[in-house]
Amino acid sequence: MDTSTAMLCTAVMEGAAVLAENNLLAQRGHAELLMPAVRDVLQASGTKQHELSGIIAGVGPGSYTGIRIAVAAGKSLAWSLGIPVVGISSLEMLGLGAWAQGAGLAAGDLLAAAEGREAAPATGAASAAEWVVPLMDARRGQVYTALFETAPGIMPRRLEPDGIRQMADWTASLAALWSALPPEVRPSAVTLAGDADKHAATAELLRPLLGDALRITEYAPQGAWGGLLGAARLLRGEHGDPHQLQPNYTQLTEAEVNKLQGL
Repeated sequence: MDTSTAMLCTAVMEGAAVLAENNLLAQRGHAELLMPAVRDVLQASGTKQHELSGIIAGVGPGSYTGIRIAVAAGKSLAWSLGIPVVGISSLEMLGLGAWAQGAGLAAGDLLAAAEGREAAPATGAASAAEWVVPLMDARRGQVYTALFETAPGIMPRRLEPDGIRQMADWTASLAALWSALPPEVRPSAVTLAGDADKHAATAELLRPLLGDALRITEYAPQGAWGGLLGAARLLRGEHGDPHQLQPNYTQLTEAEVNKLQGL
């Protein structure tokens, strides 16, 4: 489950295979809509709540109020059912889905990689690695963002951490990272995806350097990709105490800033 954006995402996995997913556009009301959405996706997959063996929750970054909803629900479900919980980066979920959509891949195409098995090379797919840069608008010229390396048949590899950055500074950093690489190992494509329309003009500053390798696409997150990321971690035994699962806000709230400033 992920509630970090206006898109409320849920999915049910069997191992790393997607049984059902539901992506609901809801600008507000995630707290009221999440559990009914969970019930709906469980019903669609033919799964009873007591049959669950793990919970996956998007921990952000993103909407300050939104990410708390999925984290609180994930912790409560895991604790009440006595099952493990794992938190995933909402940015990684967004980036993986956007890249896969551009590559014409479905979640099932990365099943072997998520399960830790060697995947067959994707037919007709480029062998060179690509970069994907997820973007969530954070207002005032800022974005929640990160950098991942992707390629057919493998799960994403993180190159830069989740954080809130000025979009203009971030494009300059990406240009410097790309330019520092030898030409033969540079990514074959760089995809900036998510709330791209709001930052397209700044993203286009990379065009003179990247040319046709630059891709800018609007994309909304989908539950299957969060399910895939979380299932991969659960299958590797990476999970923690439900009480220790925390949102990744990446910045202080206005109240916290005021407190530090003595206001």
